[in-house]
Amino acid sequence: AELRAAPNVEYEAVAALKIEILRLLHNFFVARHAGTSSERGRAYAEYAAAQGRPLVDFATFLALEDRFSQELSDDASQPDWPPAYRTPDSPEVEAFRAAHRREVDFYCYVQFELDRQLAAAAGAARAAGMSLGLYHDLAIGAAADGSDAWAFPGLFVEGVEIGAPPDPYSDTGQIWGFPPVDPHRLRASRYEYWIQLLRHTLPHAGMLRIDHVMGLFRQFWVPEGRPATEGAYVRYPADDLLGILALESQRSRTVIVGEDLGTVPPEVPPVLSEWGMLSTRVMYFERGHDGSFNPSEAYSPRALVTATNHDHPPLAGFWKGRDLELRYELGLIESAEELENARREREHARTALVHRLIAEGLPLKVESASAEELCTAVYAFLAQTPCPLLGVSLDDLAGETNPVNLPGVPPTRYRSWSRRMRRNIADILADPAVYHLLNEIRSRLHDSAAP
Repeated sequence: AELRAAPNVEYEAVAALKIEILRLLHNFFVARHAGTSSERGRAYAEYAAAQGRPLVDFATFLALEDRFSQELSDDASQPDWPPAYRTPDSPEVEAFRAAHRREVDFYCYVQFELDRQLAAAAGAARAAGMSLGLYHDLAIGAAADGSDAWAFPGLFVEGVEIGAPPDPYSDTGQIWGFPPVDPHRLRASRYEYWIQLLRHTLPHAGMLRIDHVMGLFRQFWVPEGRPATEGAYVRYPADDLLGILALESQRSRTVIVGEDLGTVPPEVPPVLSEWGMLSTRVMYFERGHDGSFNPSEAYSPRALVTATNHDHPPLAGFWKGRDLELRYELGLIESAEELENARREREHARTALVHRLIAEGLPLKVESASAEELCTAVYAFLAQTPCPLLGVSLDDLAGETNPVNLPGVPPTRYRSWSRRMRRNIADILADPAVYHLLNEIRSRLHDSAAP
């Protein structure tokens, strides 16, 4: 009850409660189904056989994490383990696996349940009329002390972190805190890691978004301990990576969307188009040099379009300037004068957006538009664009104002990715304003699809 009432999701505390229940469920499964011909028993055996060694390695890694968090310290990570346990093929790891079969099997069982429930959710979505079903996301990298680096020793480059060079969004650039994959070793291994990554991500996904898709072409490497201003781009074998992606997406019948925002090399958009991958368009960024918002017909016919994304404020927050207040409170806007300048710029953006929406035939007034009216008008506008896919943010439907993420701000200063929504799904969908917004989207989509 305390965790449910908290303003932020406390992931570690929630996991600690859930793991107790999962262990009880596993005990029951072992007693009733494991090794039997029951439907559940057969399903688990088939799943484990299909997943093979990667599943066992992943489960072994988690079991080892449990052991060394108890023996060393709660926050002991893989680099802190004794050297003999830092690779999956050592005799010591094999001995551990044999001696702790029940624990390894528990983590295999959890993956089995995750897969089963994802399949059920995807099936329910399609049965409800969602032609694509679930929309998955593939992150650009993996933690240096995580299971990927452990299962593929030598593939991840030590002493280097991935980031981004300085740009208008960040004067000092960005460092994302995880290591790059060595492109030469990736090719020498016949792309085994990339193939496994896709085959464990695509099942049950009607659509997959690839975060920072430029990473298939080049990545910005920054020496550990150095600022992003001292980084450099390293090229990747894009044709090989895209070819494998195309093959696996065909096998799973999954639509691929590449997140191609930010500093995009000019050769990337045409290559994505050639391979049949959709791009990403965010209304916040679709503006002319004079600050005006682009008309609906200017949007790409080969893109997923959204109003905002996870790195920027929801529409209500944008409209009220809540993100500017937060940045000032956190010192990202350093003075009251800078804050006032940012507010003036936001007012110009608000006015420009309302003018664009009015020009598109939407009933708004420059001087009196509310955040709720703006949200409905924005999504009606986006539904008129030539983009084949429109993403509607749950935060916008709920009227949230705080961003879910503030890039580059440590969790001690802002709890990114943990803000709990103020309203639950049932309340949101029962809201007449939400019902009106969704109907507006449907009607505009039907109008734009008419011959």
